[in-house]
Amino acid sequence: KKHVVLTNMAKAGRMKLNVAYPATGCQKMIEIEDELKIRPFYDKRISQELEVDFLGNEWAGYVLRITGGNDKEGFPMKQGVLIPGRVKLLLSKGHSCFRPRRKGHRKRKSVHGCIVDGTLSVLNVIVVKKGENEIPGLTDHTIPRRLGPKRVGKIRRLYNLSKEDDVRQYVIRRPLPLKDGKKQQYKAPKIQRLITPVKLQRKRHRISLRRRWGEKSRQEASDYKKLLAQRVKEAREKHQIAKRRLSSKRSSTSSA
Repeated sequence: KKHVVLTNMAKAGRMKLNVAYPATGCQKMIEIEDELKIRPFYDKRISQELEVDFLGNEWAGYVLRITGGNDKEGFPMKQGVLIPGRVKLLLSKGHSCFRPRRKGHRKRKSVHGCIVDGTLSVLNVIVVKKGENEIPGLTDHTIPRRLGPKRVGKIRRLYNLSKEDDVRQYVIRRPLPLKDGKKQQYKAPKIQRLITPVKLQRKRHRISLRRRWGEKSRQEASDYKKLLAQRVKEAREKHQIAKRRLSSKRSSTSSA
């Protein structure tokens, strides 16, 4: 028992820091064993930012934002759960830390709160502000984006294009693995929200169909009103004829 307690105390002072730098696309895992370097993260919440000069001289000027983490049993941190420990929640579609398997699926799952404490084994952070020094493996080289944007607006924003430019010429094409004796093949994404002559023609067709349906429904409504008025007129005339016949019959019986 004494050995187990000592082992747990030794593990309590360890934490892995998963640092990501979106500007270069790199991320690096750093294992921290010094309790004094871990304590400044305690009682901080997800989305909070803090300066990390306490990690060492190479981190001077860096600002990190906490994005999540996992505790020692692997349970993830959940935003909005304002406790430092673990709790069981009934999760459904739309909640983080849960993927529904069928319609209406709900499940009670254990999640860690959004407040950092000593039970975490991994803490995920991103670099919000870069310092003066370069971090090897994180800021010193850039990983190119494997996939480019698909949407028309995002492609235009990336290359600063106008509406007159052909967006299809600026799609990022990914080279496929080269096969022996064959030409180099490329793969390009299907551009979303692209305005083409065919799309405009289909739009005009939909508008004309909608207009025709409206005219047809208005014509049918007017025809129905005319038919209803005619039927009401016929019923009124029939009623008047029956009334005259009845009155003439009464007058003839009274004279007799």
